[in-house]
Amino acid sequence: MLRKLSFVFGLVLVACFSAGAQGIGDKVELYGGYNYTHIGEPYSFSTNGWELGGEYKFAPFLGAVADIGGTYGSDSALHTALFGPQVNFPARVSPFAHFLIGWGHGDAPGAFTDTGFAFALGGGIDTQIVPHIDWRIFQADLLQTHLFGATENNARFSTGIVVHF
Repeated sequence: MLRKLSFVFGLVLVACFSAGAQGIGDKVELYGGYNYTHIGEPYSFSTNGWELGGEYKFAPFLGAVADIGGTYGSDSALHTALFGPQVNFPARVSPFAHFLIGWGHGDAPGAFTDTGFAFALGGGIDTQIVPHIDWRIFQADLLQTHLFGATENNARFSTGIVVHF
């Protein structure tokens, strides 16, 4: 499963870099950063990990996002691959909102694994550090996963760097 997620994200990165090489301006964004996720009931625990994303902007205010992440607890892991639209409000301090759908893959104690539907509803704020580089001050999402026969409403927070091409 992780290989498939890595392959999909690799394709997005290749598309982003080739689009950036064509001189299309700031239509492509790549994001990487730290991810904190609180896994909801029925399990209820906190995890730390990473998040990578890419956005292609069809217009300054509307884009398509690919987002993958991994978060890890003491004996468990959750990986996600999510895709969907994002609305941006371009400015030096730039809020955004998105709705992403895809799948999650969970590893639980006792060597149990499951893959199921997932979605994220949320947004955040980016601020420019220097031209073509922003700091994602925060991104907050309701991350719902359907794994191990249960629906979990998870709180996901991240921060990191955004590079524009």
